[in-house]
Amino acid sequence: MTSRFRRIAVPLITASALALATAACGGSDTASGPASDGAAASAEKIQLKVGLFGDLGFKPLYEEFKKTHPNVEIVENITQFNDHHNNLVKRLATNAGAADVEAVEVGYISTFTAQPQKFHDLKQYGLDKRQGDYLDWKWQQGLSKQGGQVLGLGTDVGGLAMCYRKDLFKKAGLPEDREKVAALWPTWEDYIATGKKFAAADVAGAKFVDAPGEIFRAIVNQAPTGLYDPQDNLVVDSNPDVKKAWDLSNQITAEGLTAKLAAFTPPWNTGFAKGSFATIICPAWMTGFIQEQAKDATGKWDIATVPGGSGNSGGSHLMVPKQSKHPKEAAELVDFLTTKDAQAQIFKEEGIFPSIPALYDDPSIQSFTKPFFGDTPIGKIYSEAAKALKPQHLGPKEADVRTAIGNGLGRVEQGKQTPDESWAQVLEDVKKIK
Repeated sequence: MTSRFRRIAVPLITASALALATAACGGSDTASGPASDGAAASAEKIQLKVGLFGDLGFKPLYEEFKKTHPNVEIVENITQFNDHHNNLVKRLATNAGAADVEAVEVGYISTFTAQPQKFHDLKQYGLDKRQGDYLDWKWQQGLSKQGGQVLGLGTDVGGLAMCYRKDLFKKAGLPEDREKVAALWPTWEDYIATGKKFAAADVAGAKFVDAPGEIFRAIVNQAPTGLYDPQDNLVVDSNPDVKKAWDLSNQITAEGLTAKLAAFTPPWNTGFAKGSFATIICPAWMTGFIQEQAKDATGKWDIATVPGGSGNSGGSHLMVPKQSKHPKEAAELVDFLTTKDAQAQIFKEEGIFPSIPALYDDPSIQSFTKPFFGDTPIGKIYSEAAKALKPQHLGPKEADVRTAIGNGLGRVEQGKQTPDESWAQVLEDVKKIK
């Protein structure tokens, strides 16, 4: 599989789940001027290393960047989600080995913005001019804890929808039309009730959903407060919305609605091709993954509103570590890869949805469809999902906590523990995360 779809939904699945992606590099011409001014100044041959946790299809953009920076060679290093972020933690601690540009997923962003001394302030290269481009909360995620330094520019957001197999719904006697499907599940309880109807129809070889992990993440992300409160206190044990998400996710398991396919594993990939599940939590980037894995299912998948109406799953920033020997050019690349035009191109080619709201009403985005999904108005659906997003505070160890919870859900799904037993272990496990 290409790893570009890794990132967003990752830490919540199970420890074995791989992760998604976004990424790139950065720099600018004069330390006091905008990153885009005089970009082709130096004739010195330099190499920029870009550390990613997925292939975002940036290579065509690199070639465009090099037209104004002919002296720059760009080298990508792609590793798995957890390895990428854990390696970056170690490389910052030892002050050695970091790339010139590092991609950081939202589950880890607070870990790194709490270390402003380890990254270049992109304001030095004029990139504070980009603030007006972004969703306010997306911009804020890339700032230092005190808000005075611009440490990362956002690439995308993971506005949620629900992808479903029309042919499997038809076999189960359920409606196929996306509006009627959305009407089946205004709430997560209704989603489970629909799943029970699907299960009762006994569609051969198919379960209602792939696994409970991303269901949990979606439910939690819709709450006003998630795993951390705004003061960075871990509230897994005291936030009723977290426990509600846990209970609903395990109810899906108890009702026999899951295919027990951990995301980003070979069996999960095969499950797309075989039609092993009828629904899946579907941030925009997932549409590309479905198309890649279910090559023979053209016209069978559609997209409906997610229960609860909105939510977010993933999104990343590009940052320039202090270790970079070429921070000006690195900042210029970050600037180039996150422009309005670049984000629009990446969405159309890879399904990674922009974090620049001016694009949400752009006719080319609103009218965007993919032949694989028929006439499904993909651009319109995800634009509306992004507009409805309500930001949630993310804590310093967000991804680690989600992994611990995902492991707990997996233990229940595999029959190793009861939900209560696994929840007790989850609470003990998250206490150990520092």
